[in-house]
Amino acid sequence: MSIDEASWKLHGACNGLDASIFYPNDDDDPLELNANEAKEVCAGCHVRVSCLEHALASRERDGVWGGATARERRKIIRQRLRVG
Repeated sequence: MSIDEASWKLHGACNGLDASIFYPNDDDDPLELNANEAKEVCAGCHVRVSCLEHALASRERDGVWGGATARERRKIIRQRLRVG
């Protein structure tokens, strides 16, 4: 992990919060209601884009990263593959 990669993590709105907020029990919930609390934290975070890009690049399989659930990240990856 590079210094730049680590630095955005120190400035996240999630820093110091209970990590379980970002790993809801049921990622297969079609309405993704369990992810709402994490998404609210992410919505006001100024490193949200860096966090999301990290999750996409490293293919994070679980949790909410950059305001996106695993399902939403898979959709972003599919869209990018079609375009690029």
